[in-house]
Amino acid sequence: MFVLGIETSCDETAVAVVKDGREVLSNVVFSQVQEHAPFKGVVPEIASRNHLRKIVPVCDEALRKAGISLAQVDGIAVTMGPGLIGSLLVGVQFAKALSFALSKPIVGVHHLEAHWFAIFLTPAPPSFPFVALVASGGHTHLYEVRAVGDATLLGQTLDDAAGEAFDKAASLLSLPYPGGVHIQKTAQGHNPNAIRFPRGMSKSDSLNFSFSGMKTALKRYLQEQGETAQEKLGEIAASFQEAIVDCLVEKAISAAKGTKKLVLAGGVAANQRLRERLALACKNAGIEFFPVPLEFCTDNGAMVAGLGYHYLSCEMRPSKWCKYGLDIDAMDGWVV
Repeated sequence: MFVLGIETSCDETAVAVVKDGREVLSNVVFSQVQEHAPFKGVVPEIASRNHLRKIVPVCDEALRKAGISLAQVDGIAVTMGPGLIGSLLVGVQFAKALSFALSKPIVGVHHLEAHWFAIFLTPAPPSFPFVALVASGGHTHLYEVRAVGDATLLGQTLDDAAGEAFDKAASLLSLPYPGGVHIQKTAQGHNPNAIRFPRGMSKSDSLNFSFSGMKTALKRYLQEQGETAQEKLGEIAASFQEAIVDCLVEKAISAAKGTKKLVLAGGVAANQRLRERLALACKNAGIEFFPVPLEFCTDNGAMVAGLGYHYLSCEMRPSKWCKYGLDIDAMDGWVV
């Protein structure tokens, strides 16, 4: 079964073809980083216009790389939300047009479920249940996942997402966009404990996160240091990164103590320091660690197609995590 997966929730135009829910035949992503870099963040209007320009050529390239024609596609999966409404609309309407023209079934999937489901594109995925930490520019959530379409929210950020905190910190440090990548590069080889930034909600039993206080603390520190801050930019970046990582590791390990399995997904999951710290913490706590491969951390169509297979195949089941048919619509604030 060939499923075409379409992802346009933010600033990546992504289309992929996945066979039988596991074999990735193609995974084409057009990144808009260069378009948004001058603004130090994603501009929704620019994002949606670029999706309009790129969705057809990206889809054509995905089919070409997969070695199949549009007529051979058995079903279509598309990210329906959450995300930027203008960006989502491009992908959803394009997917619906294909579904109607080809008389193929269509399913709209939830962006966060697609992120953690990317682990099933690997040779040795975890068994259910497991805990998933999804950390990205727009989301920082912990879920207990019991099956496809069956997950319970355990905790989430109460303000900034982890990736958003990295972007804002990079801007304060005069580093390029996207912030997480450049903070990681700047931090390499420097002492992560040189400066003690606050850890949001570290004294709380809640599994929720808070990152806005770290950004404020960084701003105040830079004001106090003045021009001398540039002389220890590496230590500042390493220390701020460590504060974010500490919070993510602490809450994730606490959440996964029951299932003894932890999946790490989302754009921030590509952070090398986070992957190293979680691997060590899981080992010490007797928890199996399943980091999503780097190629599937950022937004991509393969994760959407892989998940869509299970909703469109014989394993299909009604779920609050998906919608079927040509009545699906973009849902920018889709909360499950």
